[in-house]
Amino acid sequence: RSRLTNALRKALDTQRGGIRTGEVLGYDEARLWSEVESAIAEESQHSLRRVINGTGIVLHTNLGRAPLSSAALDAICDVAAGYSNVEFDIESGKRGSRYAHVDELFREIVGTEAALVVNNNAAAVMLVVNTLARDGEVVTSRGELVEIGGSFRIPDVVERSEADLVEVGTTNKTRAADFEHAITEKTCMLLKVHPSNYRVTGFTEETPREDFVTLANERELWAVEDLGSGTLVSTETFGLPHEPTPQEVLESGMHVVTFSGDKLLGGPQAGIIVGRKDAIDRMKKNPLLRALRMDKLTLAALEATLRAYLDTDRAKLELPVLGMLNAKPEELNSRAAELSSLLNSVEGITAEVIESVSYSGGGALPDEAMPTRAVAITSATLNMDSLAESLRKQKIPIVGRIHEGRFLMDVRTLFDADFEIIADTLRRLHA
Repeated sequence: RSRLTNALRKALDTQRGGIRTGEVLGYDEARLWSEVESAIAEESQHSLRRVINGTGIVLHTNLGRAPLSSAALDAICDVAAGYSNVEFDIESGKRGSRYAHVDELFREIVGTEAALVVNNNAAAVMLVVNTLARDGEVVTSRGELVEIGGSFRIPDVVERSEADLVEVGTTNKTRAADFEHAITEKTCMLLKVHPSNYRVTGFTEETPREDFVTLANERELWAVEDLGSGTLVSTETFGLPHEPTPQEVLESGMHVVTFSGDKLLGGPQAGIIVGRKDAIDRMKKNPLLRALRMDKLTLAALEATLRAYLDTDRAKLELPVLGMLNAKPEELNSRAAELSSLLNSVEGITAEVIESVSYSGGGALPDEAMPTRAVAITSATLNMDSLAESLRKQKIPIVGRIHEGRFLMDVRTLFDADFEIIADTLRRLHA
């Protein structure tokens, strides 16, 4: 009753305001009830809901990054439906560790001595620094002091970790000697950071990872690398430039490596820490871990995602992110033609397949454009801004981009099930 009363009051206020300004000629009961129904329907919708991504950005931060595999979704539902052994050792009948569910998988897939997961990669970096360098100094390259999404900056993360940050080198060049000259008796860690969406090109130089590790070992310091996105498979197999993997970074001798779970890995949001067992054992005893730990549903999704990586070919088939990155031109052509044909059957809509470009997103390979196919849409009754707004405001919002007077839907980031939803939505808008 209270919801209906509030909706009626708002609708009446709107009509009264319209009468005062002359926009409404008089009381319109049919319009009143239509506005009330719309208001209640809008209020009943969940704020967080599924969105159809036609932007072509595979890891779109604002749209939730990596979509999960069907196996991960099944795992979440199974664990969420009742009780679980999240911290219960079934073999012994005693209390267990929530991190054991993924530790062995990371050992096998990445070749690490141990692994630990927290709720995102910024948290992972914070836990590592706070554990291994608290009240000490962390030396890093000035060219790697990047700002990541949401205005979070690496210097701020290190500061909140209760360590002092020491910048070395210049924006475009940092050598091993710069690190060496900055080491003092307070230095605890050498930190290497992935530049994410930031690139410096031209007259540049960075310290080779091997020199970085050698210096850390000689001075008995921790060598830590924040990989940012983090991929468990070679990006070259998708026709993209090389992106370092946790496997190769650990093989270079780096002591601890952190990366994300919901980017190129294709799983849920997580901060993953791999590396030396003695370092990770210390992190497990840090009280900060309690504040940063993952919940059971995220763990279930992460475990299911990792199991796909036990067979790389299987991972490329099962994980949506890898499937999108691995999409072949003939597949994109075929799917774009199918969507275009479907949309041309909608009265008032004209659709055409065009060549376009996609991006991986998520801070990985930001400048690398992937050739793709998009469906360019024009409307007989709506301009492009109105069309884009109307599509965004649907029960299942549809997001694309406007280019040269047409609304584009990139099929690389669309699922097959999205096609009918897009067509039905456009049909309703033009009815």
